[in-house]
Amino acid sequence: MTNFHWHTRTCIMGILNVTPDSFSGDGLLARSDAVQAALAQAREFVAAGADILDVGGESTRPGAQPVSAEEEAARVVPVVRALAAEFPNVLISVDTYKAPVAEAALEAGAGMVNDVWGLRADPHMAEVIARHGAWAVLMHNRSTPQNAEVRERLGGRYVGVAYTDLLAEVKAELLESVALAQQAGIPDEHIILDPGIGFGKTVEQNLELVNCLDEIRALGFPLLLGVSRKSFIGYTLNLPPEERLAGTAAAVAVGIVRGADIVRVHDVAFMVQVARMTDAIVRRAP
Repeated sequence: MTNFHWHTRTCIMGILNVTPDSFSGDGLLARSDAVQAALAQAREFVAAGADILDVGGESTRPGAQPVSAEEEAARVVPVVRALAAEFPNVLISVDTYKAPVAEAALEAGAGMVNDVWGLRADPHMAEVIARHGAWAVLMHNRSTPQNAEVRERLGGRYVGVAYTDLLAEVKAELLESVALAQQAGIPDEHIILDPGIGFGKTVEQNLELVNCLDEIRALGFPLLLGVSRKSFIGYTLNLPPEERLAGTAAAVAVGIVRGADIVRVHDVAFMVQVARMTDAIVRRAP
């Protein structure tokens, strides 16, 4: 899959966590054969209607420990290679902010880099993406360890994160990432923005951003929304990650109404139904 038809239907990105410590409890690395586990999950996702498979090898939850580029590549590259071989018509994305990991994954068959730091963490990332002609997901992120709070039942969240004007600052910083992409030669038609729900924002700020996605979509780039099972849902409803399906569905539906083009989700089959029904109402798509 190399072409998207924005505004006609919502694309579904299925999450494949090749980690031992995913906040949502779905880390595949804990299983005996991570590649086979990822393939089995991917088959379910694709059969249910996933358009993109997003492979990540490092947890980005508040309080998670970073891993080296070598370890991350060792986790994700075999999975990317296996997925690309079995699903030639499905776009494979690698969820990384490290240029060496992105390079190895793109060489193994990925066609998209989902960078949670919007090209800011590694000065070589933009050039790698441009050279491979890949899609770039640029996410807004103000995560800092000192603002992270972790509760046993509800997991991590950010507190005390200061914005003078949340929406204006998120948009301005996303456009700074866009400028980095453009300077490296990534064409505008390969740039997708992500407001970074859950990354350096409080519960209230996350709720505000979901409701104001249309203003970010007005920047002129397609929009990816990642709300699946996240802590702003858990803290709003007082529910642990495994009980956030309904809250995720509500956030996904509102996000689509507000202009999201791609939704990144754990529960693909369920969220495909949510997206298709919402599309039928707001986009008149069958």
